[in-house]
Amino acid sequence: MLDVKYKYTPLNIKELLIEMKDTSELMIDLAYSAMIYDNEEIAEEVVHLEENMEMLDYHIKMVTMLSARRIEDAEQLLGVLEVASASENIANAALEVSKCVLMNISVPESLKIALKKAEETIIKVSVSEKSNMIGETLGDLELDIKTGMWIIAIRRNFDWIYDPDKTTKIRKNDVLIARGHDDGVPIFFEKATNTKYIPKESINNYNSINMDHSIDLIVEMKNMCELSVGLGYSALLFNNKDIAEEVQSISSHLDSMKYEVQRLVLELSKLTNSLSELQGMLILSTASETISNAASNIVDPILRDINLHPIIAMAVRESDEVIMKIQIFPKSKIIGKTLKDLKLETETGIYILAIKRNNKWIYSVNGKIILKENDVLIARGSKISEEALIELCRSPE
Repeated sequence: MLDVKYKYTPLNIKELLIEMKDTSELMIDLAYSAMIYDNEEIAEEVVHLEENMEMLDYHIKMVTMLSARRIEDAEQLLGVLEVASASENIANAALEVSKCVLMNISVPESLKIALKKAEETIIKVSVSEKSNMIGETLGDLELDIKTGMWIIAIRRNFDWIYDPDKTTKIRKNDVLIARGHDDGVPIFFEKATNTKYIPKESINNYNSINMDHSIDLIVEMKNMCELSVGLGYSALLFNNKDIAEEVQSISSHLDSMKYEVQRLVLELSKLTNSLSELQGMLILSTASETISNAASNIVDPILRDINLHPIIAMAVRESDEVIMKIQIFPKSKIIGKTLKDLKLETETGIYILAIKRNNKWIYSVNGKIILKENDVLIARGSKISEEALIELCRSPE
């Protein structure tokens, strides 16, 4: 942590919460990008963003303390501080992952390949001269809807554009870092390069069942911690105790998974003299547990029946990636179809977090689930993709 003195200036709590949420999520995406592609420049940007997060954390604490006039105010604002603290903890986890790159701590190549195939993956693509994306803005391309991928960074010559917006134009030879659902990777790759995507095959240089198992666990932990954060914000937005309890259950499960990874890695240490890659695996598993613990902290006010300040829900709704709750109405065209059939991730840019059916929640959402009338979907995506999902779920006129 740098020795920096901050000067307090009056700021809007909602805007601070939005920036902290968006920044922490961007940091995680960039940190994994840096790890997968051994990129020190991206890792350095994560360090820079962490410095900004510390400044935001200082300001939101000052604003909330100055805003409380009564006990009721303080109780409501406590939830604001919990969310801000969770964002800071997520940012800290991202920082630890990026430090691996800066300290030359790597992970096995087979794990990098496996992470590219995670439910939410990260890909790096260079825009070819034949790509139809050249000259188009991100707003015009609507990649989140058409491919299920979000561009989080662009390398242009020797410069980086982090967190580009809808006005950013794509140029020939731009190097795009994007994240999204694994199903969207081939579509995104073909749009950027005008060539077919051929995935790399995983190679286990350790020739060990323990290595295979530990890699599977680390990838699953990444998927589950990201799910827990999405569910955590969903619980906040809809003040839902059932979802909050599921977030805590996921956090407890990830604790157990971390210890299992540690055991397997210690066994693997007997097979190699190079411990750097094993150290990186431990850091990744710990980062996932830290993120899930942060999600658990997000829902803590709900489980303790604290009256949440309405500004929290407003911040969740107005961030870059929104949480939505949409009901499937009678005669909707998606009734009776599976999520795999619908390809929501690549067709709308929507990621389904949970489904409420007959007053029961389904959290293990997979492609085989058949959607039914009156199902309530909890999902995340862009504001444009929300409109697409609403259209799919409504009754025909």
